[in-house]
Parts: sequence; structure tokens; C-alpha cells
Amino acid sequence: MADSPKLPIGARIRYYRRKHGNRSQAVIAGLCGITERYLSLIETGKRIPSSDLLARLAAELDVPVAALLTDEPPPKNTASLTTAPDIARALMGHGSARTGPAAAPAELRERVEQAWRTWQTSEERFTDVEELLPALIADVEHAVRVSRMGNDPAARRDVLRVAADLYGLLRSYCRRTGRLDLSLMVADRARRAADDADDPIRLAAAHWNLGHCLLSQKGAAEEAGEVAHLATEQLRDVPDSDEKTAMQGALELVQVVADAQRRKWWRARERLVKQATPLGKRVGDSNIQWTVFGPTNIHLHALSIEMLAGESAEGLRLADEVDISRLPSRERQFTFTLELARCYDLRRDDAAVLVHLLDLEKLSPEDMTRSVLAADMVTGLLHRVRPTYRRQAAGLAERLGLA
Repeated sequence: MADSPKLPIGARIRYYRRKHGNRSQAVIAGLCGITERYLSLIETGKRIPSSDLLARLAAELDVPVAALLTDEPPPKNTASLTTAPDIARALMGHGSARTGPAAAPAELRERVEQAWRTWQTSEERFTDVEELLPALIADVEHAVRVSRMGNDPAARRDVLRVAADLYGLLRSYCRRTGRLDLSLMVADRARRAADDADDPIRLAAAHWNLGHCLLSQKGAAEEAGEVAHLATEQLRDVPDSDEKTAMQGALELVQVVADAQRRKWWRARERLVKQATPLGKRVGDSNIQWTVFGPTNIHLHALSIEMLAGESAEGLRLADEVDISRLPSRERQFTFTLELARCYDLRRDDAAVLVHLLDLEKLSPEDMTRSVLAADMVTGLLHRVRPTYRRQAAGLAERLGLA
């Protein structure tokens, strides 16, 4: 096609590296005799490989050199819709065992925070974190083991805090990739790490993670609410701080969703207004413990309640009050737009539904392919859409593998 994208060499190297085994930059760089940093510069278009290096890269990627030089776009890279095998193996302890000295807590902290930033902001967040997580899991768990044998309590506590934060990310990743069993397992590991570190804020975050795991399981909303309630009670004796306020608010929102899932609409609305909203005003829009708690997220939950209750008019009214550009998380932006599309879907405003679904595809195509609700709305559009929009709806369905 005349308007097909022409990927540069670096982007093609990245594409085939991921397609053929999803190997890390460090592995490919080492096999080709260059540094990981240099390969990163090549993949981002900041360096052009020599002909000799290009040949070595092609050999390691198991493609002809011509595949890295052609003007034709490569086939569409379809993201895995389940948990990456390397991540599952690392969590089960089946990967290569680490030996020798452990990485410093500060280094591990930076890597975990980078993984979190990637998870919350990247357009290809699943693909990108799948490249980071296997080695990070192994390194953090090795550091935890080494710290147990040491005699530095402060260093051990730092490592356990890093582990708790990593497991929080893994909870979100595993839940979004359909492995609720692994999601529950890492949520429990986060709780144990935070407890061993004697860190009440991270312990509250671990219970928030566990609450979200339970909210993902049919019939477990009551248990999710109980977990969040008990965690809130445990925070009462913790000295006041923005961190405490944000975690109290995030836990209140878990209870809001639990009430809404149990169709206790008025209780959910009341808790949102009386409990969560004052906390949001106190702390402002924040991202403490990666919870994205604040007034904007509270508005998103208000929309969620009305969407679940089928009150589309009220949901659309509330949506007009939300500025999602304030949100540091692409996932939360995606959820808002998805629920907004659902409100239009309830009103059978097909043009608006299609517009928002196309926006969702641009915002996060990997989330789009994993969304059952989005798939249901696209399928519904195909059955009833007017001829004016049929071509766009059919194209979207085809890209999502629904047609």
C-alpha cells in the first residue's frame, strides 16, 4: 500500500528481536559483540549499524539482511494475550538461579520504578514490561535471599520494600494478562514483603492490590471490600502524611467498586462522596504507591458507578467534568474512555461509540485487544451500525480479530 509505514532499520531490529523469542537487548547485544546501550541506540534510530554488524544482527535474529533493509512493512506484531512464559517461569523459580553478590537496593529501586513508569505510560506497555520483568524478578528475589543471610537490617528492609513494589506491578500485569492465580500469588508476596519490612504504607498498598485481585473474580466483591476495610483500620495508628491519606483513599475506592459490583449503588455513591472525596481533596492528584489516587480518579469511579448501574445520562454528565490529561496512568485513561464509550453504547449512540473505540485503539492498542467490554461493543456495532459507519466498524473488528 502506498501509505504503509516504512520502518527504519532500528525499528525492524526491535520488531524481529521481539517476534523471534522476545529476547532482551542484553542477550542480542552480547551475542553480536556490542553493548546493550549501543543496541538501544540503534533500535531508537540514534545510531546506524555498520554492514558487518547488520549481518551479525540478522544472523542472531534469524532473518535475512534484506528483511532489515526492505521498504515493505513487516507483518503486524500481535501481542501475546496471556502472561509471558518467561515471567511465569521466573515467578515459579524455574529460571536460571542467580549466584554471587546481589545488586544494590538503590539500583533495584531504579529498575523497578522504571518498570512501573513503563507500565503506566507506554503505548506498548505489555510488550515493553515483558522485556524487563524476567531478569528483574530474578535479581530482586536473589537480593531478598542474600539479605536474609546478611547482618544489615536497613539494607534488608530496603530490599523488601523494592520487592513489595515489584510484586505490586506484577499483580497488575498478571491480572491484565488473565492469570488471576499468579496475580493472587504476587499480591500475597507483596503483603509478606511489606509486612517483613515493617512498612505500613506498603502493607496498605499490598492490601489494595489484593482487593483488586478479588474484584476481578466473580462473586468475590464482598471479600475485596472486607480486605480494604481491614487495611484502612490498620492505618489508623500510622502518623498522618500524604502517603497515608492517599492509601486510605485508594482503599476507600476498592470498597466503592465492591459496593457497585454488588449493586449497592447508593452505598457506593455515599462512600465516594463522604469518604473518598475529602481524602482526595486533601492529597490532590497523586500517584503514591502507583495508585493514581486523587480527585480525578475519584471522578472516574463516579462514572464507573453510573456505567455499572446503567445510568448513562448521569455517567455522561460526570464525564464532562473529567480531564484525563491529569492522570499519569495510560491504563486509567483507557478505563475512563472505555466506560465513556459504554455509556454511549447504552444509549445506542453508535457514532459516539465508534469514535471512542477508535480513540481507545490509538491510546493503547494492547489494552484494546485484551478488553472484553471493548470486544462486546465492537461486535454490537457490527450487528446494528448504519452503512455510514460500517466500513470503520468492520475495519476495527478485523484489527481486533473479531471478524
